[in-house]
Amino acid sequence: MNEFLETIKDQLRRFAAEGSDTVSLDDSSVEILRKLAGNGVSNAEIQQSDLSTGVDERKSQPRKSVVENFVDNVEEVKFVSKVELSTKDDSPVKLSKLKVKKTVKDIEEIQIAPIPMPTPFELPQGDKKTRWLALKEIVLNDKVCLEHVKPTKKIVFGVGNLDAKIFFCGEAPGGDEETIGEPFVGKAGQLLTKIIAAMGLSRDEVYIGNIMNWRPEIAKGNRPPDDIEMRYCLPYLKAQIEIVKPQIIVALGKTAVNGLLGPDNKRLMSKLRGTWQTYQGCDLMVTYHPSFLLQYASAAMKRLVWEDMMAVMERAGMEISTKQRGYFQASK
Repeated sequence: MNEFLETIKDQLRRFAAEGSDTVSLDDSSVEILRKLAGNGVSNAEIQQSDLSTGVDERKSQPRKSVVENFVDNVEEVKFVSKVELSTKDDSPVKLSKLKVKKTVKDIEEIQIAPIPMPTPFELPQGDKKTRWLALKEIVLNDKVCLEHVKPTKKIVFGVGNLDAKIFFCGEAPGGDEETIGEPFVGKAGQLLTKIIAAMGLSRDEVYIGNIMNWRPEIAKGNRPPDDIEMRYCLPYLKAQIEIVKPQIIVALGKTAVNGLLGPDNKRLMSKLRGTWQTYQGCDLMVTYHPSFLLQYASAAMKRLVWEDMMAVMERAGMEISTKQRGYFQASK
């Protein structure tokens, strides 16, 4: 990501961490975003003049630019016309303009190979392990996945207990994950492991997977997968859920929620977080992604996620100790 996008992203995430549902940008900042989106930030074949959804000519399907995906996936934030933000006591607060040392004029573009509709597949009859191993073989040899995974890197498939009650679902692999070939092994994964341990479990007792099986392509850094990418990989995630048959799925972050429940521009994590939904007959708990906590590791944020995990534990029939109930409580 160039310096301008990183600056805006940090600002928006900070406001989001403070619980704001709307954040204002001055006209000049919004205009720069529009220009970036119009210059085809994510793919050379996508040309746009504003922040509206572009069209992927390959399949005549909507395909968003990196700028749009970035805007869509900043949690609890919407663009509004006023340059004001209401505080808890409803007094208006003027937002200072975003200060950018420089903007990158020439943004590196990358070519992304066409992504077709999902490939039909059948699993053999048999026990869970037989079917899971067959599914893993299909995914690791999928031509589309292999075409999009970076050279020397690996396709990432789910791991864990095939009889797990709890299925943690993320969005896509990162750099560490595509190197090792296992989900949630980087810094966010290490935090997820600690959360699981705080619940009194280990990674071997749960199942961990992603909607995407490869790291979304971008010139530099990370980006959330778009609708077309998730559409292709989602059947593989569904098959894992069908094999494991968990009681509870924990959706980690807005992208995972959109992948499972379908995209919704009006969906706000601040409203949906901590609520129960359903997916494929399973209870679905929505919570923040561990990477969000790494950005904003306040006790208040940790407590929100921990309350979600205690709700999961209660629904799974797990005992919660007094010590566990006191984690991240604000001191009186």
